[in-house]
Amino acid sequence: MSSIISACMVMNLGGDMLPQYRQETPKTSPHIILHYSSFKTIWDWSILALTFYTAFMVPFNIAFKNSLRPFYLIRISSTRDNPGGGIDSVALMDSIVDVIFFADILLNFHTTFVGPGGEVVIEPSVIRQNYFKSWFLIDLLSCLPYDIFYMFKRDDERIGSLFSALKVVRLLRLGRVARKLDNYLEYGAATLLLLLCAYVIVAHWLACVWFWIGDTEVRLKMDNLTLPDGWLWKLSNDLRQPYNVTASNKSTLIGGPSRTSAYISSLYYTMSCMSTVGFGNIASNTDNEKIFGVCMMIISALLYAAIFGHMTTIIQQMTSSTVRYHEMISNVREFIKLQEIPKELAERVMDYVVSTWAMTKGIDTAKVLGYCPKDMKADICVHLNRKVFNEHSCFRLASDGCLRSLAMFLELNHAAPGDLLYHTGESVDALWFVVSGSLEVIQDDEVVAILGKGDVFGDEFWKANGSTGQSAANVRALTYSDLHMIKKEKLMDVLDFYKAFANSFARNMTLTYNLTHRMKFRKVADVKREKELDAKRKNEKLTLPSDHPIRKLLFRMRERHGPRIFPSPMFADIEKGLKKSTEISRISSLHSMVDETGGSSYIRSPRSKQKRPPLLKRQTVDEDALSRTSWGLDKKDREWSSLSNIKTEMKSKFDMIGERLSIVEQINNRLAMLERAIIGNNGGANTPSTMPVGSFSALNESGNRLTLDAPPVARSVSWSEQHQSQWQRTVPPLRELEAGEWEPPFTPNPTTSSPQPPVPHIQIDEGESARPPTRTRI
Repeated sequence: MSSIISACMVMNLGGDMLPQYRQETPKTSPHIILHYSSFKTIWDWSILALTFYTAFMVPFNIAFKNSLRPFYLIRISSTRDNPGGGIDSVALMDSIVDVIFFADILLNFHTTFVGPGGEVVIEPSVIRQNYFKSWFLIDLLSCLPYDIFYMFKRDDERIGSLFSALKVVRLLRLGRVARKLDNYLEYGAATLLLLLCAYVIVAHWLACVWFWIGDTEVRLKMDNLTLPDGWLWKLSNDLRQPYNVTASNKSTLIGGPSRTSAYISSLYYTMSCMSTVGFGNIASNTDNEKIFGVCMMIISALLYAAIFGHMTTIIQQMTSSTVRYHEMISNVREFIKLQEIPKELAERVMDYVVSTWAMTKGIDTAKVLGYCPKDMKADICVHLNRKVFNEHSCFRLASDGCLRSLAMFLELNHAAPGDLLYHTGESVDALWFVVSGSLEVIQDDEVVAILGKGDVFGDEFWKANGSTGQSAANVRALTYSDLHMIKKEKLMDVLDFYKAFANSFARNMTLTYNLTHRMKFRKVADVKREKELDAKRKNEKLTLPSDHPIRKLLFRMRERHGPRIFPSPMFADIEKGLKKSTEISRISSLHSMVDETGGSSYIRSPRSKQKRPPLLKRQTVDEDALSRTSWGLDKKDREWSSLSNIKTEMKSKFDMIGERLSIVEQINNRLAMLERAIIGNNGGANTPSTMPVGSFSALNESGNRLTLDAPPVARSVSWSEQHQSQWQRTVPPLRELEAGEWEPPFTPNPTTSSPQPPVPHIQIDEGESARPPTRTRI
């Protein structure tokens, strides 16, 4: 840096010519006063008040000069209004004002000003030169102590009048008001006050001139009594206070109305002529008075139009916001009436409009920001969103540029009580920050969350690859709330550009409530009841046999689909009960077959078991045995299958199992009817016999006839040789068996005419092979 400065000095580029790359407060000398400082502002308003005092007192002292004979601060002669000597309060006040105005001249030599290029000039030499060339002479003439001339003896009254006329120069102090008028007109109330004071000052000046004309007419009247009476002469006669002169000096008047009464009458006349055409109680009689009356009417007409016309505009500007508010309220009411908005909704609309106006005062923030450049707009937005940035830790590591980008995209929102920010099913495409107020989150008519100051709600779309979710709840304002909102697209643009901030934001940003997640809630009574049922199921002993169709179906479904279909602990209880059950005996590989007649029985032992579908493992012709085989339990033991207390998601699974069991039962019934139709006849053997069925052809539900091939069976003593050959039976359609309309057409073997043996009670167990099992006589 030092090398750069040295190079600049070598190139004759002074250090003061180096550009400044940042804003800073101008560095001034201790004796230099900034023109926009607080002290200078208060001083200017004080000078303004003293200027109006001077504008009021100078014409008054000139007009009523015969009553004022000050010698500095001590009165040396008596007057008719103030007999005797003493301190003159008017002269004292004038002297203090002169001292203050002289001090103002000294301050102007040390006060900065704005140059032609809009820069603030702080150089003392330039400030002094500028003041010398502009207002120094006028200010000096206006603050000279002209009362010092009263210390000299004067015999001629005209010299005294000349000395009094010099006080008019003090009215040049009004130039101070003119050169600072732009600063005063920034405020509507100040402008209105200045216009009113100007109107009164002009009326006061005209009143003083009117009194001076009347006093001159009285002096002329005393010299020549034939002249017409002036307004002041008539006033003295009406008040019975006539004018007189002394014998030694006829130019000195004595008597007449008091100074106060004369001034009030003069001001009354001028004000009545300036505002109206006058009332006639004080009228112009002489030519001089009539000429002055005409001039005063012309001046008052112009002044009245200028001041009061401008004053009307100022009042309209001051009340413009109120006018716009009432206009807006009127438009909203007309809209509600025209569109026939319901009463409840209309109240919400009016409440929102009024509360929003109270917060913003009708100022359009976007319009104001449009007047500012981009850099200044970003600074303003950072200031407006400072509460969001300070309250949330996710913004602590953000750079200034990142915060400025976020601030430009954050939007300010206001919500009145009852306003809904989100409805169920709407897309959650923004992130909301609660700055003040409280809101409630409603799901299924239940309040699931209360949001307050510092809370954040919306969706974690920065973690969901930019996808937009749907709101699972309603968000409603409980009180007047201020919220800051940023759209999803804007936030993702910032996060994509500032990668480091994106990582910090994803780690530290925690939503108070995620609107896209649906909350599952239950009543306390339901939770307690479910706990009791779970405890009851754990303590219940399950006696389900190991080869029960339900068990096999559940295990098969578990192997295929896993815990996705079996989330309930009930199936674990079933498995646990099956392993520990010792009360149910397993089915023996040897099955006894007993004849219906109660005779001897045979026991057969299968060589190997043939794999079959789980639901068709065991089949029997007996109806009761079929029911026990299908369910594995008697009716009194089936209470465990009650589905009333099972969770809703599991009921459908058990319904499917029940449907399959019903299909199994129907198949068993049809098989039993087939066996009765194939084997059944009117005759029977005296000894029991068994007939294993090797295989059946497929059953056709459409009603086609099927063929049952029965392999040769081992005969008993009562069976003849004619039954050793293989025979065939025609299987009827299932629909005819169910309807009971079909009778089996049985044709005996032509080699014999002996009757068939009685129908045995058959129990079928299909093994691994299709060969019939060996039988052993018992």
